[in-house]
Amino acid sequence: MQQCTHASRPSRPRRAETMPKIVDHEQRRDEIALIACRVVAQHGFEQATIVRIARAAGCTTGMIAHYFDTKQEIIVAALRLILRRIEERLTQAEGAADLLTLLSEALPLDQTRYMECAVWMAFWGQVPADKRLKRINAWLHREYLRLFERCLARSFREWHKWPAATRDQLLRSIVTFINGVTASTVASRAEWPATRQIEQLRLQLDLLYAWASGGAGTAAARSRRPASA
Repeated sequence: MQQCTHASRPSRPRRAETMPKIVDHEQRRDEIALIACRVVAQHGFEQATIVRIARAAGCTTGMIAHYFDTKQEIIVAALRLILRRIEERLTQAEGAADLLTLLSEALPLDQTRYMECAVWMAFWGQVPADKRLKRINAWLHREYLRLFERCLARSFREWHKWPAATRDQLLRSIVTFINGVTASTVASRAEWPATRQIEQLRLQLDLLYAWASGGAGTAAARSRRPASA
């Protein structure tokens, strides 16, 4: 029986298979949020439009919309990113020799930290008129207190010996002070160079430590005395 034979066809070179590009969506969100920080710091909240953010990011507004529904969501993502960056810096600096060096990481000492602080200030300006932003701000404030409390607990040997009310007042005084320096620097950067910020923080820490160590109990007792005493 005659076998059927087939003429062999020349084999065609296979096309190289192209792998789909893997996109890290969380990283992309962070990139957009970071660019939004720069735009807000440069132009202010109102002028930081989605069009302007997209232009700065080198993409379309449609790409921005793929990750964020509104400008407000971008700003919230930017604030979360800033908080994470502050925590990373504080964690890296936890081996610092003193509390001053550690807490200085939260001050607007350089361009990056100045930009972060400018975004905070722009956000705070929007909080009073928006209930959702008020809730977000309350959460951010709690996280901010948590970070600084950890720093103080690691740096002050007497921290856990002090009364809870003293620790709370000291913590809130430091956070309020840093917020004040932040606002002053954003409003008038030339008036608040890095050296002045650090020296004022040093003074504040010295005064608060002296108060907590020796004067807190005396001051509290004095405040409870009758006016005629």
